[in-house]
Amino acid sequence: MDALLKQVEAGHRLSHEEALGLAAEDDTARLMQTAAVLRDQGFRNVITFSKKVFIPLTHLCRDVCHYCTFAKPPKKGEQAYMTPDQVLEIARQGAAAGCKEALFTLGDKPELRYKAARDGLTELGYETTLDYLAAMAKLVYEETGLFPHLNPGLMTPEDFAMLRPLAPSMGIMLESAAPRLSEKGMPHYGSPDKHPKVRLECLRLAGEAQVPFTSGILIGIGETREERVESMLALRDIQNDHGHIQEIIIQNFRAKPDTKMKDAPEPDMNELQWTLAVARIVFGPEMSIQVPPNLSPGDLAPLVDAGINDWGGVSPITPDFVNPEAPWPHLDKLAAETAAAGKVLQERLTVYPAYAKDPERWLDEGMRTPIIQAIDAEGFARTEDWSPGAEIDPPQHTLDLVNAPNPEAIEPALQAIIDRGVAGERLNESEIVRLFQARGPEFTAVCHAADKLRHDTVGDTVSYVVNRNINYTNVCYFKCQFCAFSKGKLTENLRGKPYVLGMDEIQRRVQEAWSRGATEVCMQGGIHPSYTGQTYIDITKAVKEVAPDIHVHAFTPLEVWQGAETLGISIRDFLIQLKEAGMGTLPGTAAEILDDEIREIICHDKINTAQWLEVMETAHSLGIRTTSTVMYGHVESPINWARHLLNLRDLQAKTGGFTEFVPLPFVHMEAPIYLKGLARKGPTFREAVLMHAVARLALNPLITNIQASWVKMGPDGVTACLNAGCNDLGGTLMNETITRSAGASHGQEMEPYRMEEIIRANGRNPRQRSTPYGEVSEERTRQSFQAAPLEDIRFTPAKEYERA
Repeated sequence: MDALLKQVEAGHRLSHEEALGLAAEDDTARLMQTAAVLRDQGFRNVITFSKKVFIPLTHLCRDVCHYCTFAKPPKKGEQAYMTPDQVLEIARQGAAAGCKEALFTLGDKPELRYKAARDGLTELGYETTLDYLAAMAKLVYEETGLFPHLNPGLMTPEDFAMLRPLAPSMGIMLESAAPRLSEKGMPHYGSPDKHPKVRLECLRLAGEAQVPFTSGILIGIGETREERVESMLALRDIQNDHGHIQEIIIQNFRAKPDTKMKDAPEPDMNELQWTLAVARIVFGPEMSIQVPPNLSPGDLAPLVDAGINDWGGVSPITPDFVNPEAPWPHLDKLAAETAAAGKVLQERLTVYPAYAKDPERWLDEGMRTPIIQAIDAEGFARTEDWSPGAEIDPPQHTLDLVNAPNPEAIEPALQAIIDRGVAGERLNESEIVRLFQARGPEFTAVCHAADKLRHDTVGDTVSYVVNRNINYTNVCYFKCQFCAFSKGKLTENLRGKPYVLGMDEIQRRVQEAWSRGATEVCMQGGIHPSYTGQTYIDITKAVKEVAPDIHVHAFTPLEVWQGAETLGISIRDFLIQLKEAGMGTLPGTAAEILDDEIREIICHDKINTAQWLEVMETAHSLGIRTTSTVMYGHVESPINWARHLLNLRDLQAKTGGFTEFVPLPFVHMEAPIYLKGLARKGPTFREAVLMHAVARLALNPLITNIQASWVKMGPDGVTACLNAGCNDLGGTLMNETITRSAGASHGQEMEPYRMEEIIRANGRNPRQRSTPYGEVSEERTRQSFQAAPLEDIRFTPAKEYERA
């Protein structure tokens, strides 16, 4: 057996015969050892739960399970079903408490057994219990936003078709695949809906309907260990065919008064651990294995040790109506006990991450957008109100983790990845993804490592540049799905007026910037259909005409590509012309995500990854330095972030031309792709901080400057990033249009004195820098601190591009 278990740890999937052999294995500790290895392979240090309310729509049921106290026969004077008002009262309490799931539990088709149920439905205006369930699920979702999870018993294809648009997940416990338990004298006798044949058929139908589904087994009701394994294998066979079972619940029997099994022995901890471990071994590292924490009060660590990765639904509002004698643990206590077991408690939705991230397959069209906008990049529940650009405080929990002491020890494999990053080795995709998956103490460790590396690489100085953004037009014929800046007939964005800046206004802004101490103008804009490469050359010359000493940081790789194409010359020749006209460096925007899988979704008509890299490599070969960026938090995942960082690292290893890396979190509020319901609400604060920290490790030692965007992150956000590997705060900007067009509200200018206040408050030393990170003259610095207020900006409407 030991040899077989080692094979399982190495990736072997047990055959039916091998799995059934586990029934004779009494060494629970050895089984748990393998189960824990598999769990960590699939779920790392994360134990999930769903924050829910429990809505017992009816206690009537046509089945008479011998252990159940949830189902009750009708009593005179008692209502058969909860009323809509009662349902909503519970749901509203849950929503107010931050719950995201409404678990509907009810007996199986009670109208087939009880007149009281039929009369109750008639009074409510419904024909069947499932009709009423559908109406209440719809009501709860529309009134509170809670996602319904439905456990109504057996369902037909028609039932699934009716309920799928109303609930992102459903479930039915198999309990046991042993027909013997339905025989006379056994717990399922007299319960036609508990026969394994009909329950397995319901599970199969759920798979055909592509419903994310919950199932599991109930242990301690008279089954043998071999029958438990047979039940697991029956579930695994259905999962192999359809892939829709998102969790396996191992529920331990609890004896209850006033039931036929009130004196039956309950399974002890060893029996529960044995079953949990075998379930993990049978289902492998990918399946979520759940155990209800309220049914095993006391120390929960032994359950974690047995290979589980989920506690199921936990309610701060309602009791467990199925096991009313077993109260839910308080969430703080659950988090503490999970941490004591070496894991991190993480909230999920009722639909698990893998299913939430594949909405086209698993969710009805009406549920896709709400789920997408309720998750983070890994598919877990988004548990904060913070979004990039919003005037909302970052979550204190994440700030505390950034500033927490470095943990004494983390998972050795993760520590090895961190050590390799600190040593400057090239990490691979999976290693970078693992860094982005860091939560809890692991997150703290990544931030600490990045911050120490920052200190060792560039010291305690934090730099910034006094500059002015000049967006010379917002007319654009590209259809980038994330962009709320571009305007005009050809764009995705219908809000605002299209404009074009005349050369006189561009020059006025440049002169004003120089008078206010600026050393740089940063210029980029929409791709105007009448602009050619000569336009960009003329703009550059116009800047140099009025401010010969100002640095021109201008034109994204998209503008360079389009400019060269319109002139019919090579990228190289066009860059030479721009350089001769006075352009100093290129901004690294238009990178978005350097992975064409994502670019096809967010900017399909834009230059692709290879073309962006080609422009940058050509610029570097001409001695033109550039920045590099990433725009993240919309439709992509950590794997796409990893590919992006490696593309940048590999080019930097070849050319050395990037001056800095600038994470630009997606600002969602006015972005077309968000308004269409296809994107998340930007990165979570944890993800935003990690992007800076992981970049410090993954790009080391090739890109040494990591910048935080105060426009998108806000003052508190950049402070956190300064403790997670950042050493630069970018530009003072004077005018910021692109991010504000998307809905950000952190202001248009960060004056030098405010920049330095933030830096000094963080215990760092401020330094004004030039665009390529050189020194700035005392005259420029002095002028920047004596700047007069900005004059009102002037726009020239581009009326020919307005939409009627």
